Amino acid sequence: MSAQIPIAVHDRVSERAKKTLDVVARFVEEDCIPADAVFEAQIGVGDERWEQHPQILEDLKTKARSLGLWNMFLPRGHYKESPGFTNLEYGLMAEWLGKSRLASEAVNCAAPDTGNMEVLAKYGNEAQKAQWLKPLMDGTIRSAFLMTEPQVASSDARNIEMKIEKDGNDYLLNGQKWWSSGAGDPRCKIYIVMGKSDPQNKDPYKQQSVILVPAETKGITIHRMLSVYGYDDAPHGHGHITFHNVRVPAGNLVLGEGRGFEIIQGRLGPGRIHHCMRTIGAAEKALEWMLMRINDPKKTTFGKQLREHGVILEWVAKSRIEIDAARLVVLNAAVKMDEQGPKASLTEIAEAKVLVPQMALTVIDRAVQSFGGAGVSQDTPLANMWAQIRTLRLADGPDEVHLQQMGRNENKRGKAVAAKINAQRLKTAELMKQYKAKKTEIGSNIKRSKL
Repeated sequence: MSAQIPIAVHDRVSERAKKTLDVVARFVEEDCIPADAVFEAQIGVGDERWEQHPQILEDLKTKARSLGLWNMFLPRGHYKESPGFTNLEYGLMAEWLGKSRLASEAVNCAAPDTGNMEVLAKYGNEAQKAQWLKPLMDGTIRSAFLMTEPQVASSDARNIEMKIEKDGNDYLLNGQKWWSSGAGDPRCKIYIVMGKSDPQNKDPYKQQSVILVPAETKGITIHRMLSVYGYDDAPHGHGHITFHNVRVPAGNLVLGEGRGFEIIQGRLGPGRIHHCMRTIGAAEKALEWMLMRINDPKKTTFGKQLREHGVILEWVAKSRIEIDAARLVVLNAAVKMDEQGPKASLTEIAEAKVLVPQMALTVIDRAVQSFGGAGVSQDTPLANMWAQIRTLRLADGPDEVHLQQMGRNENKRGKAVAAKINAQRLKTAELMKQYKAKKTEIGSNIKRSKL
């Protein structure tokens, strides 16, 4: 809640945001978390899981709107549709949302819709906003983001092969996509698709475009839903989809031909922060479950409660340190985005994107270990949480891509740092002469005792 806002950023959070944060926390803890298991039960089993839309989620959305919790993610000063919160303020709210499967969608702040709404709000024209942004912001439809392809290494987006070819007043799309998150939901009505519209362009970053494709367009085939460590995430789903001569009006192109990289970079920056803060919330939830387990008087080993074993308390302490440290990294990135924009914050965003999922996986793994066999079963949320967060080391750019970029940027200081250190060494040599000092050899200052 607002009382737990880190002191380093407390003064940057408005009173309105603090009050909203308290409402979000109560809504998640008292309404959303208890509803998670009900939602899962109402989905059912078999193929019908892809056709169900449990009523409990709609009831949560109705309550959320009555509480004023809706579309909090669009940052103030960047979008006219913004509810008035900064990236920092929404980040603090997203942490609480990350403790529940349903919470983000209940307040219409769920991925991939958040990123897709940002694309439409920032880059879409008025007609595109009226047709797609408005119903997305109203929560009456859902969307999917189609970028990754199975036949290429999609971590380098220059490899994308989906063809977007001009044909009169239309574009024709041919190719395949996978990890199309959200494509399984029967309410998914629009795909935001990245493909190549100018493969011969000498600038590899001007070859791609982004286009809006209605989900029911002729020529689209959903072949299967991919699982995440065995979880299929119904009804949301992660689709493997092919496009065969899919005809889309030219007016559905976003911003213009060759602007795909620009759009995607604008989309991914804030989304990475949202993912990270929700992941902080998941780590907090895992720590809570671990605390519950180790204080269960019925669970004793070798004559002691789990909390009486030193190694268990060490797990708790390390988890607390790691969560708090990771949170500050994310909030620092959010503050810089608020002040200087996503493009100027790439390093800070990348730091958070690499650090936070690894931290959360470590904390969740400790919680699993404290539960023993129950920790890897469906009797706790831990196994599913671990599976979902493990994907974040791949989603929105794998760790290795971010680390390479950060390493390359950090290494730019190499020559300057070497020059500084050599200058310091020269200054040291001059001072040694000035003060007639001699460099002490290792071991020469040890006082030897007399025999």
